Amino acid sequence: MDPKVTCVLSVILVVALSAVAEGITIPSRCQCKVPPRERRNCGYAGISAIECMNAGCCFNDLIPDMPWCFAPKQKKVRKTCPNDPRGRRNCGFPGITPQQCAKRGCCFRAHPAGVPWCYYHHMEE
Repeated sequence: MDPKVTCVLSVILVVALSAVAEGITIPSRCQCKVPPRERRNCGYAGISAIECMNAGCCFNDLIPDMPWCFAPKQKKVRKTCPNDPRGRRNCGFPGITPQQCAKRGCCFRAHPAGVPWCYYHHMEE
């Protein structure tokens, strides 16, 4: 293996382990696929890859005149309506209509009896 690749992999491993120890979330590879012109600076001049990643940011120094340490994309969160009626958390009030429930940004299912019909979504990554 090329010494440069070994060095880069070693740096990534050290960053990952130090971030886990400190409770910092390292952005995924997908979150770091930010077009160069859309990068928002997340560091300072001369920041190292390790310092950048320890701050929860992405690092890529391959493109000159663009931020090397930059903010990752936000994780996409998908809202789903739970299938299990026992997992519903009430979001409405007795007699709420489907339209009123939707205005609250919640799920509506008028069955079964004895559980909330207007209820909060589950968030999934």
